[in-house]
This record gives sequence, C-alpha cells and structure tokens, in this order.
Amino acid sequence: MGTAPKSIDEYIARFPPKVRAILKKIRATVRRAAPDAQERISYRMPSFSLHGVLIYFAAFQNHIGVYPPVPAELRKAASPYAGEKGNLRFPLDRPIPYSLIGRIIKLRVKQHQRQRQTREKRGR
Repeated sequence: MGTAPKSIDEYIARFPPKVRAILKKIRATVRRAAPDAQERISYRMPSFSLHGVLIYFAAFQNHIGVYPPVPAELRKAASPYAGEKGNLRFPLDRPIPYSLIGRIIKLRVKQHQRQRQTREKRGR
C-alpha cells in the first residue's frame, strides 16, 4: 500500500495527470467554498476541516470518492452519485459536478457554524 502521504500536494502528485487535474480542481472548489478550512491528510486521504470535518475525498481507479454527509437540502441533487455507504462517487469518465461539491461544502460550513453556536450557548 505504500507510505501515507504527508500533505494534500503529496497525495495529488501520486496520480496520473488527468486525475491530478480533477483532484486539484476539487481542492480549489473546497478552498473557495470554505477559505478558512484547514487542509490535512486523514485516513490516508485529503480532508478539510472547519469546526469539524467538512469533506474527505480520494481517487480510485474509476472514480473520485467524496465523503461528506450530504445535507438534506442537496440529497436529491446528489442522488445520481450516491454510493452504498453514504459517500458520493464521481466516475472519471463523466464530468465532475464541481458546483455540487461547492454547494455541499457551503452548507456543511453553515451546519458546523450553527452547531458551534449551539454548543457555545449551552456552555455559558
């Protein structure tokens, strides 16, 4: 299986050019939707966190896997990509729905902000 990558740059560099381009665009999409999110490698894949994990994503032989809990407001839009375990699978031979990824991240940021505010109110 090899050594775990230490950074998202290192993770992306391990793939062929076509897949690298997709991963870079997903990273940029997430960065635009959540500019304050922290990047890291977790479970051997790229992740972004902001008051909790926003998204994990990974490249596989035939698809890109995205692992966010999809907000209820976007479940219908995400349903064509729904995997068997709550993940999303974007086939490499079809256009990647970057705008959907961005919408998911924006909603996840709002969810995390609401949860954080609720926790802070309880703690007072």
